[in-house]
Amino acid sequence: MNDDRSLSFREQLLNIDKNLGSEEVEALKFLCSDWIPFKKLEKVRSAKEIFQHLEEGDRLDQEDHFVVVELLYHIRQHALLKHVGYTKEKVVKELPTKGKLSQFRQMLFELSEDITQEDLKNMLFLLTDHLPKKKMQSTLSLLLFLEKQELLGENNLEKLEEVCRQVSPELVKRINKYKNERLSRKERLLVDKEGVTTPEGQRISSSGPDSVCLLSSLQEPSGQKVRTNPDDLCKADPVSLQERGEIMRSSLRQESNNDDKVVKVPPPVSGEMVGVSNFRRGSEGIAEELSTYRMNRAHRGYCIIFNNYTFKGKLNSRKGTQKDVAELERVFRWLGLDVETFNDKTRQEMVATLEECSRRPDHDVRDCLVCCVLSHGESGAVYSADEELIPIRQIMSYFTAKDCPSLAHKPKLFFIQACQGKDIQEAVQIEPDARNPDLDPQPEPPPAPRESPKDSIPAEVDFLLGMATVDGYASFRHVNQGTWYIQALCRQLALLVPRREDILSILTAVNDDVSQRADHLGKKKQMPQPAFTLRRKLVFPVPPGAPPSSLE
Repeated sequence: MNDDRSLSFREQLLNIDKNLGSEEVEALKFLCSDWIPFKKLEKVRSAKEIFQHLEEGDRLDQEDHFVVVELLYHIRQHALLKHVGYTKEKVVKELPTKGKLSQFRQMLFELSEDITQEDLKNMLFLLTDHLPKKKMQSTLSLLLFLEKQELLGENNLEKLEEVCRQVSPELVKRINKYKNERLSRKERLLVDKEGVTTPEGQRISSSGPDSVCLLSSLQEPSGQKVRTNPDDLCKADPVSLQERGEIMRSSLRQESNNDDKVVKVPPPVSGEMVGVSNFRRGSEGIAEELSTYRMNRAHRGYCIIFNNYTFKGKLNSRKGTQKDVAELERVFRWLGLDVETFNDKTRQEMVATLEECSRRPDHDVRDCLVCCVLSHGESGAVYSADEELIPIRQIMSYFTAKDCPSLAHKPKLFFIQACQGKDIQEAVQIEPDARNPDLDPQPEPPPAPRESPKDSIPAEVDFLLGMATVDGYASFRHVNQGTWYIQALCRQLALLVPRREDILSILTAVNDDVSQRADHLGKKKQMPQPAFTLRRKLVFPVPPGAPPSSLE
């Protein structure tokens, strides 16, 4: 039996070898250069030889062949994964815990893919004094040579940066991203070792190299410093912008009081509403923001809009919602997203649409996801057209890394226009997005368990939830002009994206916009509330055209 398994395993490797050409073999040699000595790699001419060297180094056997899976994934030979019982989606899911390639090796390989033939010629010219007379034929061979000459290494990137800066400044961005992430990992290890209070969300690798947990509490009630427990860090706690700002400033103030260094607290964007991406310590102890999410792929992403106008029971029609839909479609198309609108869907239809969207194979070439729900609602839930409640957490859950791996490490934005309470009064021209207790003679069903936005958001990274109102309160919709929240959101996106503001700053402006509104009697007010587990700044690229005319 063991002999049969061994034969089957070797047949799998042989089939892979037969389907790889010289370029793929060179890529494999480069990726394995940390595991196989240079002298042996120079003689390698096939993938089969690489597999043999990996076996000799105890990195590959029939019981554990994930290294082959990882290598095929990185050289984009996804069709060959079937030979070892994997799919691309399964690899993405297991890579964070099983992957063995160093971040340094991955960075160099990805960098090589961005270097054109013209770039390579210019790099070779700039490095003429360091290179042998024999001409380099590829970027990978150049990088390997620089490593052998100790002109390139994990702690020695200066020469590569200098050359890339001369050839194409865009290449330097990838190097800087790697350096920032490496610095961040070092700081996390230092924080855990010394047990100091930290002003930033802790990053862990429970769901990927770029995963992060947002800690909702950094201090014991007594104010004493807390030693970070890695097990505790695995429990992501999404927070609102206001909570995150308070936590951060409180932690920084204590650290400033307890340490010799003076810590300067970055000013909030607007009032108390502060959003935090990754932060690192500068040379003078000042908190400095790190990277932004990548937003330059071929496609920006999907924008899914659920618009429930007519309901099949006692709920009132949502007059004015078409104005919201029109503005959302205009602004998100302007931002480069592919917008799809679904009107008056039942609970079953909404769930089916969400499931279908989460399974779309092209998320991996897109930057983000946006989902908007316009409906009536209760605490922590929204109504479908057949008046069934759908928890907001369930809506978002279809796009976690587990259920939608192609959106892992990418921002997922959800905007909910619906009441989160019913205790309001009727007003002319303004309607609540909730049941009207005075006009509904039928007894109402028991309310859904009350949840705050941070309870609704999945305990996972890279999510943002924008609620039209705080829990327990109504949101307002003008029967001609649309809802206060959606109109403010579209207006501020059109105004602030061209100024290169990040999404949290934009939502702060939305809060300010909506908070200044009132009904015609000046008695009814509304306050939106965002919550998020974003790890970086999210900045939409400035579209080439002017903002939609109705939003200017």
